[in-house]
Amino acid sequence: MIRTTGTRPFALLAGLLIAGSALAACGGDDGDPLSTGGADDGAIVIGSANFPESELLMQMYAQALEAKGVAVETKPNIGSREVYMGAFEDGDINLLPEYNGALLAYLSGGTPPEGVTSPDDVYDALQEVLPEGSETLAQSEAEDKDTLTVTEATADEYDLASIEDLAPVAGELVVGAGPEFQERYQGLVGLEDLYGVEFKEFKPLDAGGPLTVQALKKGDIDVANIFSTDSNISTAGWVVLEDPKDLFLAENILPLILSEMVTDDVVAALDGVSEALTTDNLTEALARVQVDKDDPATVAKDFLAEHDLL
Repeated sequence: MIRTTGTRPFALLAGLLIAGSALAACGGDDGDPLSTGGADDGAIVIGSANFPESELLMQMYAQALEAKGVAVETKPNIGSREVYMGAFEDGDINLLPEYNGALLAYLSGGTPPEGVTSPDDVYDALQEVLPEGSETLAQSEAEDKDTLTVTEATADEYDLASIEDLAPVAGELVVGAGPEFQERYQGLVGLEDLYGVEFKEFKPLDAGGPLTVQALKKGDIDVANIFSTDSNISTAGWVVLEDPKDLFLAENILPLILSEMVTDDVVAALDGVSEALTTDNLTEALARVQVDKDDPATVAKDFLAEHDLL
């Protein structure tokens, strides 16, 4: 049976590892899920970050493993990457759903190697910086990455399908994103360099968050930098512009696991989840959690059943 440890704020741990902004992200009510260390019965301890998609993926991993007879314990809602990677390296957690590009950037001191953008290149570069005694299994086709997204009306009006299509019309359009997007190469700098795209105006909002989403809904911006699995993409019928020159770093989902926990059954279970996941079906599943408020464990079970993984 899957055992879930409580999701109380990791105030003490977070305070040691990250600044105050992350402390507020680790809220909850029960005992500290990291206080007792890893499981003492050989169970695989799976953690998640403090956002819905990560918890959903954790449940997919946990239930797929349990279907193979593997003992599992879950520790959801841990917090930021700084917190859960610290717990992973300390041995309190030994399996995490991760994103190849973000993990590569984190383990590379914030800046991934130059010229590394495609899924295979990112995966290969990641192998060089993984914590000792850990490994990544097969990565999924599914990504949760930066996108430039427009409404269907804007796509129709300007005949937009790709970022390349923005070049002749961007001077008429307003783009919204997190403030850092203005200075990053994987932002306005790279858009101009790779695609010749220069917008009429940049509005600093938030990184794929509610301010940017609402601004696109209201028409305050024409182009939004949001993440590829955001449920608004499917529910609002928005158009994600293709990125043929791979400006945005790949963010394929993959399991990060302590090597000593890897067995044939573990590989079979986790590879099965990775093979089943696509950006489209993950977006649909996440919408059930974010929009319909369904329980992540139920959504995960339905997903696994649909793909014959139970």
